[in-house]
Parts: sequence; C-alpha cells; structure tokens
Amino acid sequence: MKKSLHLLALFIVFVSCKESVNNKSDIETTKQIKSSAKVVQQVAEFKGQQVTGVTVSKTGRIFVNFPRWRKGVENSVVEITKDNQKIAYPNEEWNSWEIGSAVEDQKFVGVQSVVAFENMLYVLDTRSPLFGAVLDAPRLFVFNLIDNKLEKTYILQKGSYYPNSYINDLRVDKKNNKIYCTDSGRAGLIVLDMTSGKSSRVLDNHFSTKAEQSYLTFDNKKWVNTINSDGIALDTKNELLYYHALTGYSLYSVPTKVLANGATKEVEKSVKLVAKTGASDGMILDHNGTLYFADLENNKIMYRKKDGSIHTLVEGKKIRWADTFSIYNNYLYFTNSRINEVTPDISNMTFTLNKIALDTN
Repeated sequence: MKKSLHLLALFIVFVSCKESVNNKSDIETTKQIKSSAKVVQQVAEFKGQQVTGVTVSKTGRIFVNFPRWRKGVENSVVEITKDNQKIAYPNEEWNSWEIGSAVEDQKFVGVQSVVAFENMLYVLDTRSPLFGAVLDAPRLFVFNLIDNKLEKTYILQKGSYYPNSYINDLRVDKKNNKIYCTDSGRAGLIVLDMTSGKSSRVLDNHFSTKAEQSYLTFDNKKWVNTINSDGIALDTKNELLYYHALTGYSLYSVPTKVLANGATKEVEKSVKLVAKTGASDGMILDHNGTLYFADLENNKIMYRKKDGSIHTLVEGKKIRWADTFSIYNNYLYFTNSRINEVTPDISNMTFTLNKIALDTN
C-alpha cells in the first residue's frame, strides 16, 4: 500500500512538473509571438490600392508608389506626411493620367519604383500600363526634393529596352556616374550614364538575369508567373551590384567598374553567383554591408551578413510579399504588396507600409 501511495505521489509530481514545463513553454511562445508582433510596426495602409515601392529620404520624407497594373489607380506616387496624410507627389496633375489616354511628357503612366538619393527623388516609369507594350519609352523622372520640381528626365534609348520590357527597379551609383536598372519583362540590366543620358543593355537574356522557373509556391499552391531580373542592391564600398530574378533562388553580383565600362563580354565574365536564397523581390544594403531581402514563399524577411551567413529578421502573417525596402534612422521600411493574393478586384483588400527596428550594432 505504501509502495502504491509512493508511486502515486511520484506520478502526481511528474504530471505537475510536465504541466509546469508545458505552461512555461506556452508562456515563452506567447512572449515570442508578442515580441514578434511588436517588431513589425504599421506606418500606413492603403485600401484598394496596391503599393509596391517605398523610399525614405535622408530627411525622413516617405514616398510610395502604385503601379498601374489595373484600372482604378488613384495616384502613382504618394508622399506620406508626418501626420499620416497621403498626398499626390509632386502634385495631382502629374498623377492624373488614366488608361486609354494619350501619354504625356509630364504625367506618370506606370510607376514601378521610387528611390530617394541625396536631394533627389528618382521615379521609374515603365510606360507599360497593364503589363502591355511600352507606350513610348521607359524613363526616369528626377525631382529635386528641396523645391519638389522636375530636375531632369532620362529617357531610355532604343536598344536598351524591348517593346515588352518591364523596367523594374534602380540604383544610383554616384562614384561611377551611372544608374543601373533591372528588366523583369525581358531578362537584362540597363546601364544609364547620368551625364550623357545614354543607356545601354548588358546581360541580355543571360542566365544570371533570367527566371529559373515559371512559378512560386505559397501554401502548397502554385503562383504561376515568370519574372526575370527584379531585385537590385548597390554596395558602394566594395563596388558591387547585386541582382536577383524574382522567380528564382540565386543571388548574383557584378563589379560596378566593369558595368561602367559597358563591354558586354567583360560584364558576362565578371558575373558571380553569390548565394542561394529564397525567392525575393526588392533588396537593400545597409551601411554595414548587410543585405536585406524577402523569402516570399515563406513570409520572411532575411538578411545576409558580410561573412555570407543568412539569417531570418522576421517572419509571420505580417509579412505578405515584402516587396521593396528602404532604411532610415535604423529602421527597415517595407511594403506588403500581397502579389500572390490579389484577384481582379482588390477594392476590399488592404496593403500596408511597415517598419522594423534594426540591430544598432
């Protein structure tokens, strides 16, 4: 009897300890969830307007853009003020073009990316609404952020793009006086001289700029699309340009000095496979040389250190196709464009701009 009571007591203690451990585990899990929820802070939301690009100027001004992938785009470029107002940039007239209208020199047609660099805002206009043929020529509008007036327009030259090109993203290389763009419609990179305005095409249909497959997988369902060279990031310290096809898992680099010279064969010989990653969209480097990018299929934002190691910054339901990144005041800003979730009617869908505090080390 005593032995039975003793065994019963041990059993009760064991169960109690197990429950205690489970409860502790539950508490820790809850803390992690709450901690993770605190990491992602929503900056702005847009109902029925699919945001893709974001950039934050050196003075903290926030700009976002909305590509004309469908009818009903209210504004192509918007500035989000400190009191959370959404104002058409630089004004309503520039954003007033509608599908079916004749193209105009000083109206946005299909803005895919915005990049603030020094005192300028570079607005990349694909001139390709509804993913159709380029209406005249892709271009970059450059606005002076001091007076918000148009400073310069770069028009891509024939031979540097195709009728079915979709010029996707850009980086400004002040050291070499160049602007680099990706073409996700027709695999390749564009090199634009900032002084002459001349543009050339490199890595045209090259294995490093081509999509590796025709789909991505979300929750065991295929999202069918073939998207070539898309994400782009510039390492000014090491003079490297990184780029990545969207439907692919390979990160490549090429020296900017080689790109600046523009010799096609030399550029091709200089391409380097940097790493295998998740499928990503936009990318950005911080001042420490850390590269941030998304793992779209797994709702993650990743980062790659200078030593080559790859880590998860944040993951979960608050990451829904992290499209484009910008860094300001030690925060990583990113848009949730939810590209894999959209239907023809997005009027009831909400898209967001968010930010995450980065490690200060």
